[in-house]
Amino acid sequence: MNRREFVNKSVVLCCAAPIVNISGIIPTRVEKMPPWLLELIKNNDKGITHLRTLQVKDAKSPDFGGVMDGFDILNPHNTAAVIQWGSCSLSSPSSQFYQSAELLNDMNLAALYLVKTQHSDGTIDLLSTNFHSTPDTGFIVKRLVMAYVLIEKSKTKGQENLLSNLKTFLLRAGDALSVGGIHTPNHRWVVSAALAKLYTLWPDPKYAARAEQWLGEHIDLDSDGQFNEKSTYIYSALSDRLLITIAKGFNKPALLDAVRRNLDMTMYYVHPNGEIVTDASGRQDKALIGTLENYYYPYRYLALLDANGSYSAMCALIEQTAGPKIGGFLDYFLADPSLWANLPPAKSLPVAYVKSFPNSELVRIRRNQWDSTLIAKNPVWLTFMKGNAVLQGVRFASSFFGKGQFQADTITKTERGWELTQKLDGPYFQPYPVDKISSDGDWEKMPKTNRPQSEVQILETKILIHEAKEGIEIEITTSGTERVPVAWEFVFRPGGVLNGASKIENTKDSWLLKEGNGTYTLGENTITFGPGAALHKNISLRGSLPAMEAPTVYITGFTPFRHVITLS
Repeated sequence: MNRREFVNKSVVLCCAAPIVNISGIIPTRVEKMPPWLLELIKNNDKGITHLRTLQVKDAKSPDFGGVMDGFDILNPHNTAAVIQWGSCSLSSPSSQFYQSAELLNDMNLAALYLVKTQHSDGTIDLLSTNFHSTPDTGFIVKRLVMAYVLIEKSKTKGQENLLSNLKTFLLRAGDALSVGGIHTPNHRWVVSAALAKLYTLWPDPKYAARAEQWLGEHIDLDSDGQFNEKSTYIYSALSDRLLITIAKGFNKPALLDAVRRNLDMTMYYVHPNGEIVTDASGRQDKALIGTLENYYYPYRYLALLDANGSYSAMCALIEQTAGPKIGGFLDYFLADPSLWANLPPAKSLPVAYVKSFPNSELVRIRRNQWDSTLIAKNPVWLTFMKGNAVLQGVRFASSFFGKGQFQADTITKTERGWELTQKLDGPYFQPYPVDKISSDGDWEKMPKTNRPQSEVQILETKILIHEAKEGIEIEITTSGTERVPVAWEFVFRPGGVLNGASKIENTKDSWLLKEGNGTYTLGENTITFGPGAALHKNISLRGSLPAMEAPTVYITGFTPFRHVITLS
C-alpha cells in the first residue's frame, strides 16, 4: 500500500467513534473499521498463520501448546503471541479467522502451556537472559489483558475455557507484579502499565498501590524530553505507550505531559528518509537502523486527544515510511475504536533547523533533504545523510600509545559551529621507589601509580565542525607529539557505489581517498566528500577500533596533522 492510499484510508471518518477515550473502555456498539485497519488485519492473518506452524501440536509432548522461536526454543513470549495476534483475528469480522473454532483451540492450548510453565511465584522466563522475571511477565500481561478483552468481545462459541485459563495466568501474574523487582528504568513503567491493565478488569487495590510505589520515583525524563536510557528506537517509544496505558488505567492524565515532551523532541530526531537517530542510545539499539513505527500509537492517540496537527503530520510520515510495521500494535487499535477517527489537519514538520540536546551530548542539523548528527562520548562523532545515501559514521584515530581512538567528552558551541577536543598523554615510568619494592618481585604489587613519570608525550586533537554550502565542513588539527600515524575514517552504509577512492589491497571493503573528492551514491542520492590525502596505508592503528563491516574510506597522515574536508 503506497503513502497516498494509506493516508487517504487513515482519515476515513468512522461513524460516531469518539475522539477521546481516556478510559480505554470499548464501546458496546462496534463501529465500522476504516480501510487502513482492515489492511492491518489482513496482514495479521498472515502472521498468525505462520506462528501457528511453530506451535507444538503433539498431545503426548510435554511442550504441547507451546510455540518455538527461530532457534527451536519453546518460550512464553512466542506462545503468548498466538493469543495476542489470534485475539485480533478472532474478534475482527473482516478476518478469515473471525470466530474460528480452530484458532480458538490453538489459543487455548497456548494459554494452558503458559499456565503450566508459569512459575509458582507468578513469573515467566525470558530464556535469552532473564529468569523468574517480573518485567518480562509485565510485557506479556499488558498485551494479554487486551487479548482477553478482544476475545470476550468476539463472542466466539466456546471462548469460556480460554478466558478461564487466561484469567488464571493473569491473576497469578498479578501477584508477581504486585511485589516483584525490576532491572532497568523502563521496567517500572512496564510493571505499572501491566498492573493498570489488570486493574481495569479486576480492580484489586494492591495493583494500584504497587503502581503508586513505582510512580513515586517520578518519570525519568530530562530537560531535552528524553528518557534515561536514550533508546530512541526501542525504549523511549515503549515508555510513551506505557505511560499512556498507566494514565488511562489509573486516571492519571498528568502523566501524558511526559509523553508529549518526548514526542515533541522526537520530531527533531528524524532523518530525511524517515529513519530515527539512534546514535546516543544507551541500550541495544545504539546506532541501529530504525524507523518510527513504535511511535505511531502515541502520536495518533495524542493527535486525537489534543487536536495536535504536528502529531498528525508525524503519523502521516510514519505511514509513508513504515506503514506495514505499525501492525505490531494492531491490538491497541482494535481495543480502542476512538483511534479510528479522523486525524486533525496536519501541520508542517521541522525539516530545517539546528538543535542541541545537551543531556544527550548531541547536536542535530537538518536542512531539508540532508542532515547531520554530532555526538560526544562516542567514537562515532558525526553522521551525515542525504536522502537514502548514508555516511553512518566518521571516526578518527592515532597510533598513540594504544589509546588514540578519538572520543570527545563534550561538544562546545563556537562562533562558527562546534568544537570537539581530546587530550592524551603517554608517559614513561621510572624505577619503583626503593622503600616500596615488593620483596618477591611481583610486578602487580608495584602499580604504575607509584612510579615517577618521565618523557611524557602529549597529543591534542581538535575537531571543528560548521555548516558549509549544502553540507558540513570538518577540520581536524593535532598538536604535540610528531610523526604519529593517523587515520580518518568514513563509514558508509552498504548498498551504494563508491567513486574516486582506491581499494586497499587485501581488505574486504576498505578504500583510500588519495586526492580530490570521492562520491557515494545510492539510487538518486549522492554524498560528495573530500579532498583526500593518503600518506600511508596503515588503517589498523594500534589501539583503534576494528573496521566496521561496511564500505569504509580512509584519509591518512602523520602528526602534526591538519586537514579540512567537506561533506555535501
